[in-house]
Amino acid sequence: SFFNALVLTSWTVIALFLISSLNKPLENLGIVLLPVAAITLVLEASMPGPDFMRRAVGWDIKIHVLISMLAYSLLTLASVQAILLAIQDYQLRRRYRAGFIRSLPPLQTMESLMFEMIGVGFILLTLALITGFAFLEDMFAQHLVHKTVLSTLAWLVFGSLLVGRFRYGWRGKTAISWTLSGFVILILAYFGSKAVLE
Repeated sequence: SFFNALVLTSWTVIALFLISSLNKPLENLGIVLLPVAAITLVLEASMPGPDFMRRAVGWDIKIHVLISMLAYSLLTLASVQAILLAIQDYQLRRRYRAGFIRSLPPLQTMESLMFEMIGVGFILLTLALITGFAFLEDMFAQHLVHKTVLSTLAWLVFGSLLVGRFRYGWRGKTAISWTLSGFVILILAYFGSKAVLE
């Protein structure tokens, strides 16, 4: 169900966040991630659905789902990082250096971390799309048209962002805009199509 999938996604995001925080300065992402994860737990508890995946499902589908969840989770972390980066950039431009801004790592570190997450997330999203196409028989009958088209579009956005970064030196507002655009398309790909179907 929609909320069951939302909770599993939140769990994966939080797990990656906690593991990554062991050797990267990502603690500030918890300001956004932890409250959102708590809300998804409350929603799922109040509107429970069937099990996320039947036991009879083959290992190949389970691997596809795992790769997809990891890709989505890393790109979620990158998008939250982009939001914090936008706030940090806004405050620095207005020479506001008190409170929240002082707890964040330097701007360059924040941006490098964001691109690291996008890079790994993009590789995983590529693998998720490849393994997903292997199970695609009739996208209309399987109700996968929106998910397939939007996931591919998100892949193109993130791929273009990485090319722009390494070839043209994209950073700052341009990088933030592309990151958030790709993430919104990815949300629509999975949760948008799922919400409409349910």
